[in-house]
Amino acid sequence: MSVAIYGIKNCSTMKKAFDWLDANDIGYVFHDYKKEGADREALQRWCAAAGWEKVLNRAGMTFRKLPDDAKADLDEGKAIALMLEKPSMIKRPVVETESAIELGFKPERYAAIFGK
Repeated sequence: MSVAIYGIKNCSTMKKAFDWLDANDIGYVFHDYKKEGADREALQRWCAAAGWEKVLNRAGMTFRKLPDDAKADLDEGKAIALMLEKPSMIKRPVVETESAIELGFKPERYAAIFGK
């Protein structure tokens, strides 16, 4: 199974996801937004699968520090533009397999996806 995990290496939720994948012997490729940036096609794929409202991390400091006009009248196009400009606004982690896209980390969801 091909597994890609997207996020920021030093994020505490990312560390939990890495630990779970490692403990369950699941190989993965890591895409670090800080080093590699965000990819428009990936964001569009995730938004189509989960909805842009779930992909955009509104709870994080990066989003909360935006001026009110940047947060007003959000739609998918505007959300994707914001996430491309500031990838720390993308929900972390994003795990993508051939058959699933999972946002965030919950051990029970990972167990269901990976049959563990």
